[in-house]
Amino acid sequence: VQLQAFGGGLVQAGGSLRLSCAASGRTFSSYYMGWFRQAPGKEREFVATISRSGGSTYYADSVKGRFTISRDNAKNTVFLQMNSLEPEDTAVYCCAADPDGNRAYRREFDYWGQGTQVTVSS
Repeated sequence: VQLQAFGGGLVQAGGSLRLSCAASGRTFSSYYMGWFRQAPGKEREFVATISRSGGSTYYADSVKGRFTISRDNAKNTVFLQMNSLEPEDTAVYCCAADPDGNRAYRREFDYWGQGTQVTVSS
C-alpha cells in the first residue's frame, strides 16, 4: 500500500487542522492505520491508531481529547482532526499502515507515507 499525507499548514494556537492520508490499492480496509509526528530534533512520536473498521481508536496522552482519528474505507482515506492546537504540536505528521492488529497496537507499522508539515504559532 502507498500512502500520502496532506492537509498540513500554518495555524495559530487554539486553531484546527484536518489532515488526510490517501492510500492506494483495493485493500485499504484490511489495514490498521496510524498517525505519527516528528518535531525537529526529537524522535518520532505516536499520535493515534484506528482499527480496520474504524470502531476502535487509540491516542497518545498528549493529544487525547483534542485530536480525532477516523477513516473512510470507501475513499481509502484516513483523517486526523486536530483541534485546540498548541505550539508543541508543531511537527511533520505522517500516516502508517499495517495489516496486523497486534503490531499496530504495539505502534509498529510496515508501510509509511511521506509527511505533511504542521506549524502552530503562539
